[in-house]
Amino acid sequence: MNIMQMMKQAQNMQQKLKETQAELMKTEITGEAAGGAVKVVCDGQGKFKSITITAEAINPDAPDSVDPEMIEMLEDVISTAIFDASDKASKEMEKKMKAVTGGINIPGLNF
Repeated sequence: MNIMQMMKQAQNMQQKLKETQAELMKTEITGEAAGGAVKVVCDGQGKFKSITITAEAINPDAPDSVDPEMIEMLEDVISTAIFDASDKASKEMEKKMKAVTGGINIPGLNF
């Protein structure tokens, strides 16, 4: 295989990687616990998107006693904490990877 064929293959692979990453960002994957009482949605790259908590998850014996506003507030604070931790983890990964690569941008290593 000559160098031109290798370059073309590399370009094709890079394009397919970009397309796959875009597709994964649009994909939603749901995880459930407690028989569906708690649901978490992530994209196909594993990034958190949302959480849903039912009244049964908070008070299984008397779900009607749970204030819907309290559920919404709990979902919001949990989401905020997850987004905060995820953002901090991304920044730490970026810092560590830049130290390893000397700041060189390597295609496919999204940082």
